[in-house]
Order: sequence, then structure tokens, then C-alpha cells
Amino acid sequence: MAALSFRNVIKRYGKGPKANQVIHGVSAEVKDGEFVVIVGPSGCGKSTLLRMVAGLEEISAGEIAIGARVVNDLEPAQRDIAMVFQNYALYPHMSNFDNMAYGLKIAKVPKEEIRARVDKAAKILELGHLLERKPRELSGGQRQRVAMGRAIVRQPQVFLFDEPLSNLDAKLRAQTRLEIQKLHRELGITSLFVTHDQVEAMTLAQRIIVMNAGVMDQFGTPEEVYNRPATTFVASFIGSPPMNLLRNAPGVRPGQILGIRPEHLTLDDSGWSVNVEQVELLGAERLIYGRVGDEQIIMRADESQGAPAVGATVRMAARPDRLHWFDAGSGKRVE
Repeated sequence: MAALSFRNVIKRYGKGPKANQVIHGVSAEVKDGEFVVIVGPSGCGKSTLLRMVAGLEEISAGEIAIGARVVNDLEPAQRDIAMVFQNYALYPHMSNFDNMAYGLKIAKVPKEEIRARVDKAAKILELGHLLERKPRELSGGQRQRVAMGRAIVRQPQVFLFDEPLSNLDAKLRAQTRLEIQKLHRELGITSLFVTHDQVEAMTLAQRIIVMNAGVMDQFGTPEEVYNRPATTFVASFIGSPPMNLLRNAPGVRPGQILGIRPEHLTLDDSGWSVNVEQVELLGAERLIYGRVGDEQIIMRADESQGAPAVGATVRMAARPDRLHWFDAGSGKRVE
């Protein structure tokens, strides 16, 4: 195992004044044995950052270090990493055992040790009864476990996961998240996991890197990112539904943006006048969509508060201890 360091990492495509810079000086320290998730929308640079760690993309400037070694100029095979891809990348003509063992055979690891490593990984992932089958005989979730097993047997210093759950249905995604958490608890290997899904990020990560257009907007625990977002981008990206961001409502300071999570609004006669546009019933809770002047606002209410009719006018108040303030120009948090 090893720590992973990003030191002012920059990525450009092309050269000179027409170069397209896609990663803008990312600096972060991932602790030895830590599970870090990189999250952000499509095109934000999260996969590019992961591929630079893997050696699949060149680094334009800055350094990436695994343990004490700067790996900028090392080939992927020299970096002591193992990668799990979105599309499994299994050989269809090989058994699952041979898929898991392939990298070890190429590295000329003795047969007895290969068998021991594959058997151990298969036990952890509950794949022992499937080792002699071919990938086509497995479900999507089982194929992804074989792909993870192939990474485990390598015994790397760092695991890299590139959106490994994207091809699974909702139920399998939830199940595989639990398996990945269990795997990390058992192995304790430093892991970097890329996803566009903020639910995956919040449930899997010990810490989260939130990427926005090639910039690391925030690096913190799920609780820090949710409860103290560093920018309006983080505030709107993390959380479902997203944080309300109000610029023109009464009480909002000039030059600032007021942020309120939907669950921190209540129906209260002392609050803003809100025209109700839509109500979504979600079992024990409901989402009330409305407008304060020309700005949309969303409130999350439990069943005890009732559901106002669409077209009604209600009053909503925010919990004063749960207000977030941001600079209207930069979008950065104001303490």
C-alpha cells in the first residue's frame, strides 16, 4: 500500500497558444489505505486525472507520486497499480480463473502462487463456484466481481476504478457498492474511484474530490462536502434535490447568494411567500416545488406536514442555523 500525491498537476492537449488545458493545477494528498472518490459531471476531467495516475495519459506539468516514487515518466506496468474498468475488459474465450490469473501469468508468477492468490480473491468475492465458467455465463454484477478479482490478485499499491458500476442496473449497483466497501475494509488498499453519480460518491468515499471544469472545487469528507460546500457548484452538484441558491429573495445580502438545503425549509407563516408549482409524493416524504419571486425553491417535507395543492400560495422559512452564503461573483463560500 502507498499514499498517492497530486502536486499541481496540469493536463493540456496540443501546444502553444492553441493548447486546450483540461486539468488546472490539481493538488491533493490521498492517505495510505484511503478510499477517495473523484466525482463531477461529464467532461470535468475526473477520468483524465485517473488515467494520468495509471500512466494512460501523459502529465503536462506537475507531479504524481505513488508512495515515495514520482511516476510521471514510468510506464503503466511499472507503477504498481491495478485498474477496474467500466466495461469489465474480460477475455471472452478464457475461463474466469484464467481471466483473473492472466496478469500473474504474464509476470511469470509461479503456478502455485497464482492458484493461491486467485482462490483467495475468489473467496473474498464469493466467486469460487464460478471460476471454471466463461464470462458470458455470468451476470453483469458477477463479471464486475471477476474484474475486481483480477485487480486484487495483482496485490497493487493502488486500486483505480473507472466508473465500474455504470453498466449495472440500480439494484446491482447498490449491491456492488456494498461489496466494494467490504473489499476495501478487508484489503485496506489505497483506492481512487471515478464516478459521475453523487450517490455513489457519498456512500463509498472516505473523502471526495469534486471536479468542476478541470478544477478541484473541494476535497473533503462526504459530511464536509454536503454540510459545508466550498462553492455554489459543489452545493448544486452534491445532494438530491440540489441546494436552493437564492439571489433575489428578501434577506439575501447584496453581492451574495443564499444557499439552503431542501430539508432545512419548513412551512412557516413568518417565511417567504411561495407559489406552489409541483408536488412530488415519495412515500414518507414529498418534494414541494415553488417560486419565490422569479427564483425556484424546493422544500423536502415529511408526511406530517401535509402537501399543499398545486397553485396554492404557502410560506416557507429556512432554519437560521443551516444557512450557507456564497460570493455572487466567484461562487466561493463566505464564512
